[in-house]
Amino acid sequence: MAAYTSLAVDTDAADRLHIRLNRPDSKNAITQTMVDELHAVCAELEERPRVLILSGAGGVFASGADIGELRERRSGDALAGINSALFVRVAALPLPVIAAIDGWALGGGAELAYAADFRLATTSARIGNPEVSLGIVAAAGASWRLAELVGEPLAKEILLAGRILNAEEALAVRLVTEVHDADALIPAAHALADRIGAADPLALQFTKALMRAPRDAHPLADNEAQAVLFESEQKFARMTAFLERRTERTKR
Repeated sequence: MAAYTSLAVDTDAADRLHIRLNRPDSKNAITQTMVDELHAVCAELEERPRVLILSGAGGVFASGADIGELRERRSGDALAGINSALFVRVAALPLPVIAAIDGWALGGGAELAYAADFRLATTSARIGNPEVSLGIVAAAGASWRLAELVGEPLAKEILLAGRILNAEEALAVRLVTEVHDADALIPAAHALADRIGAADPLALQFTKALMRAPRDAHPLADNEAQAVLFESEQKFARMTAFLERRTERTKR
């Protein structure tokens, strides 16, 4: 992959990509450069689908958009959807995305985490959207994704009243699904990627797409996906292996 200035890339495992937001001196604030580099990561994963793990350097996931850049943006920048277009692309990646949240995930950093399929956190995680205190709205997904994730009453507390969730609170409302000590976070993300990776990649891609499809697309979309999978080599190989294992168990 290309050399990046605001991201650190781990490609050790063939079935996943671990991207670390890597601007620790600014608490991984999201800049235009980081947005551009994350678009390049998305292009790579659209071309060669793998599980994506997102984390942050320096004990912080991402403190939000870079305020210095944000202050200079005008109406045309807002209409261009600089962050929102990226996060839509992240959410639409073919295979699951895991956000591993350590420390602060605020503003745009929280919205990036909301775009993931799974969110894991450390005990020090703090998640929220303080945009209205800066005279703007959470325009990169929080205004609609957050209500889907945690329900409208809590979303309003976060978006309108500035509530910051700690790890325990985020776990209680299932905004995150696991909480770990800091040194166990990335191993836990890889363990989750291992469980995902045990499944058929094409079945995973279809399942993720079906879960995002509008209600009126079902059941036709499900049937069409199943029609493709019913003819796949993986389906026959995996089901044959299952039947053979069951036969072996009954012989014992």
